[in-house]
Amino acid sequence: MSQGVDITKSLPLAWSSYIAGQPVKSDDMLEVRYPWDGSLTGTLSKINSEQLEQAIQAALDNKEMPTKNERYEILMRARDLLAMHADEFANLIRLEAGLCMRETRYEVGRAQEVFKFAAAEALRDDESIFSCDAAKNGPARKIFTLREPLSLVVAITPFNHPLNQVAHKLAPAIAAGVPVLLKPSSKTPLTAIRLTELLYEAGLPKPMLSTFVGDRKTITEALVKDSRVDLVTFTGGTEPGKHLTNIAGYKKLCLELGGNAPLIILRDADLDLAAILATEGSFRNSGQRCTAVKRILVEEEVLEQFTTKFLNKASEFKVGDPADEGTLMGTVIDESAAIELEQRVIKAVDSGAKVLLGGNRKGAQLEPTIIANVPRDAEMVCEESFGPLAPIMSVRDIDDAIALANSSAFGLSSGVVTNDMAAAIKVVKELKTGAVNVNQVPGFRMECSPFGGVKDSGLGIKEGVIEAMKFMTTTKTFSLPW
Repeated sequence: MSQGVDITKSLPLAWSSYIAGQPVKSDDMLEVRYPWDGSLTGTLSKINSEQLEQAIQAALDNKEMPTKNERYEILMRARDLLAMHADEFANLIRLEAGLCMRETRYEVGRAQEVFKFAAAEALRDDESIFSCDAAKNGPARKIFTLREPLSLVVAITPFNHPLNQVAHKLAPAIAAGVPVLLKPSSKTPLTAIRLTELLYEAGLPKPMLSTFVGDRKTITEALVKDSRVDLVTFTGGTEPGKHLTNIAGYKKLCLELGGNAPLIILRDADLDLAAILATEGSFRNSGQRCTAVKRILVEEEVLEQFTTKFLNKASEFKVGDPADEGTLMGTVIDESAAIELEQRVIKAVDSGAKVLLGGNRKGAQLEPTIIANVPRDAEMVCEESFGPLAPIMSVRDIDDAIALANSSAFGLSSGVVTNDMAAAIKVVKELKTGAVNVNQVPGFRMECSPFGGVKDSGLGIKEGVIEAMKFMTTTKTFSLPW
């Protein structure tokens, strides 16, 4: 396909998984529904164990290794094709995930950046040279390093960013020259399938990428356990991530898991900025980001002032039909997720919390919800609440804020709003999270910068284009007389 299409005129879609470029025919189909109204967005064929073996063998037997320049050109063509099909992808994400057009268009733009940065890294050499005569009595030799791609990578992606999370797995792999078997979320697999088609069109050798869905035991878990797989890179919930760790065996693992990001607001903070960050951080992408603001920790001295400004800003956050260009927040992924969030609000209220804004649910849509006086042991703030909930918690001072922030089992991202540089540095040093952003939302990053968490948020191994290319390769040394 060489030009964008109006995907809304082709519903319901009837698409296939891909094994090394070949569409899979199957009677076993997965249904994907639009969270806004429950209508059928499309179906996708599942693969079986035999077809999984074909995908593995095709990847391992592949001899079409593109050169560095060819990988660069593939990635840049993919970026251009994605830009050409931007509206198609934005609508496809909406029809799978229920996200509003503001968010889906933003995601398409971010994915283009991933391919751009990966293309640049595809041309880069990070090899080193060591002169052996630098050592006492060292011989006249030099030691050289080179990067070799892994033989086979398995990538498992979540529903909340159906395009960008997939791009973050595939683009670095292409740049590094690594074959990938991609298992996207069964809730939002169609975007991954469409991106796979674009990569084939961009010139990616077809054995280097298979994208499919299938039964958890016979496909996903079997693949994770397979000894021929060098690396499993997984983005998703903490419990599924820990389960994969237990079954993966002796192989490399990259786990980007859940989050419970605090936004700390100190007494000297610009409260107008704090209100903007709290609103955007809590409610963008329907609150379904692992880096979304999940706890707002405010010093007592400015609690009332901040709360007023936050309410005023959040009340402007229009919720409604995801297809409406004026909508700022669509649905969460499905009605069951919305019900679970609603129940957490009810439990918090029963424990003494007070809903200041929102809280109403209709199907898979939950209003942006601000809750005050949330107990520190409430389920809402102890577990990852994956949706548009903004619990406000009072803290005595900076030390109390840091202690409360660190009390979580999660350690992905965080933010602090302050004009005091010493206080900012103290927070940066003492918070046990993978990222600390000063006067910015916890989720702020570039597509090429390191990203990942500690504790129940991950093993400390980072994603981002550059870091991903590192763990998708191994370093070999060789020496020569010199």
